Amino acid sequence: MTASNLEVGLYIFVLSAFLGFEVIRRVPQLLHTPLMSLTNAISGIALVGSLVIAGAHRTTLTTILGTIAVIASTTNVVSGFMITDRMLRMFKRRDQRKE
Repeated sequence: MTASNLEVGLYIFVLSAFLGFEVIRRVPQLLHTPLMSLTNAISGIALVGSLVIAGAHRTTLTTILGTIAVIASTTNVVSGFMITDRMLRMFKRRDQRKE
């Protein structure tokens, strides 16, 4: 019995989510800003992929799932840059913040 493409995709998704959670959980707090920058880059790649899938118009389901992926990736990229900017501002001195 062979697995369908959906089953393989779901299996890879679950494994990558588990692995990503374990990797991020073990990162010291001091390294979260570089990690957020890396996460933003990965989310940007996911955004491009989801745009391709949403624009392919193969089936209605792929268009809907691609659109949901575009929304999720865009939210992740925008909020990641906002959090990174806020964390970088925390490390500036008070006289540098006013400028």
